[in-house]
Amino acid sequence: MSFLGRGGPSPAGGVNHERVEMAINEIDMVSDVFNRIVSSCHTKCISPRYAEGDLNKGESVCIDRCVAKFFEVNKKVGEKMQSAGASA
Repeated sequence: MSFLGRGGPSPAGGVNHERVEMAINEIDMVSDVFNRIVSSCHTKCISPRYAEGDLNKGESVCIDRCVAKFFEVNKKVGEKMQSAGASA
């Protein structure tokens, strides 16, 4: 079964508009997270004066750690929100 409704039962129009809307919302959320990671980690790890065309070792390590921390915090916040929502 396709995510957009092409492999299984679908409404008369052929495309499941509810699933398309869900996919668009998910793309928007993923894009937002990506943009926040890029902005935050770029500010923290990369000097405003570009000396080289490529990242140096220190910048690469900083970005790796920054992204890992971002996802770890995002995961913890999501877990806390789920537990708070379940107990409400």
